Amino acid sequence: MAKKEMTKNESLYLKKVNRRKLSGSLEYTTSKLAYQVTAVLVFALVIWQIILPLATGKEIGTISAVLTAVYGVEFLLQFIVVKRIEKEITGAVGEISNTTRKLGILLVPFVVTGNFLLFIAGAMLIKKEKNLEYQLSVYALLVNIFIILISLFNLFKDTLVDTFWLGIGFYALYSVLNVVVIGAVNKYTFGKKPDKKFMPFAVISLLGIALGNVFSFVLGLITIGKYRNKNEEVSVEWIDVIKRLFRNYTAVIGMFFVVLFIGISIGSNLTFDYDIAIANNFSARLAEPSLMYPFGCDDYGRCVFTRIIFGASISLIVGLVSTVVPIIIGGILGAIAGFYGGTRDNAIMRVMDVLNAVPSILLAIAIIAAFGVSTMNLILALSVSVIPSYARTVRAQVLGISNQEFVEAAKACGAKNGTIIFKHIIPNSLAPVIVQATMGIGSAVLSTSSLSYLGIGVEAHIPEWGNVLKAGSTFLETNPYIAIYPGLAIIIIVLAFNFFGDGLRDALDPKLK
Repeated sequence: MAKKEMTKNESLYLKKVNRRKLSGSLEYTTSKLAYQVTAVLVFALVIWQIILPLATGKEIGTISAVLTAVYGVEFLLQFIVVKRIEKEITGAVGEISNTTRKLGILLVPFVVTGNFLLFIAGAMLIKKEKNLEYQLSVYALLVNIFIILISLFNLFKDTLVDTFWLGIGFYALYSVLNVVVIGAVNKYTFGKKPDKKFMPFAVISLLGIALGNVFSFVLGLITIGKYRNKNEEVSVEWIDVIKRLFRNYTAVIGMFFVVLFIGISIGSNLTFDYDIAIANNFSARLAEPSLMYPFGCDDYGRCVFTRIIFGASISLIVGLVSTVVPIIIGGILGAIAGFYGGTRDNAIMRVMDVLNAVPSILLAIAIIAAFGVSTMNLILALSVSVIPSYARTVRAQVLGISNQEFVEAAKACGAKNGTIIFKHIIPNSLAPVIVQATMGIGSAVLSTSSLSYLGIGVEAHIPEWGNVLKAGSTFLETNPYIAIYPGLAIIIIVLAFNFFGDGLRDALDPKLK
């Protein structure tokens, strides 16, 4: 009996050890998520594209059948990869074989089907040693590929915007440069600090910000930061924060979607025709999803896909500005209240209490009702409603920092109060504010869409996601796709910011280092 019990305990212990090994493997984490998501996609496609048409007596489209078959192949291939990784990591050798790693080469090309998780899984599987620079370069390439793939849907339109091929050329050229950068990363960045020969590639990476590729920009900053670090034995704190962020895979996926929306917002100005998003085309009224109109058309014949693409830039700009403004105002007020205390603290915080007592959405509605419906008034309304939360956050940080030694030293050296607040206290209070701001942008995007849906946000003729959703809500029973796709876009961007914010909070938490 004791022998059986011992065997059972050993089995449980072995399972825990294996589970720990697998959770610590980036290859297994990325491959498993790709496998699970692909399985869900295959199931949804079979129901939506095969079973439902057969049940309703409709013909199964050739494109639908091919797409379902391709995703089925992806699922089977990824299933084989996951099982091989699981077997090899938990086996006697304890590491992934070269044969399994070569399977990653087969996964990468499936990015053309839109399965970015399969691309990531393949890229992480191919290379045995992966530093932060390699991961950033892979995500930078993925963002460019996706922007090109999304833009290429315009080829099925009757007309192309004049700058279409110019935009595609820019992104194609930068994608080629990204591939070159990945090669340079593998060759020059696996030491304690990057080789001097990598610096030209770092500059190329920095230029990615012009196309909205934040991953590429961060790659350039990190490599330059490491190269300029005089003491190689002491790590750079902000680089360590990014390293910890990239240990959280869900946070990185959230960051990927945020960067993708930023990139497509910039790229759409070159590759998408704004007239298709706003001009009435009654010949295409309520057209069903097709290659020409991937998300169908609304009751005015406007392409929902194009409207969502242009709506991304509007939602992100409103969300970003309505977050930055209260950070500046609330941060200054909170810093003054926490540093000086007394009467100033009471006066500022009582005003914040009054603003905080009014529900944010109700306060926004009141401001818009008073000043009229416009994008600027919407930004003003959203900004005012969240100033108290940033003021309280900064005040709490300042109260804890203002009595520390470096502040006392600055006072002893004769530094003025303004210098102490803006040069010493506020920079050391930014960590929780950054996390709150990251999540706040998602909330601002959601509030923007909510107010636009009610008709008191962005002007009705502008293709903002709330307006697109409102236009499609009338046809939920007959043409549900008009409302489903903008709704999904809102859900994805809000989840992306929340996942990214959660990961950033953990990365900035000193207790989790």
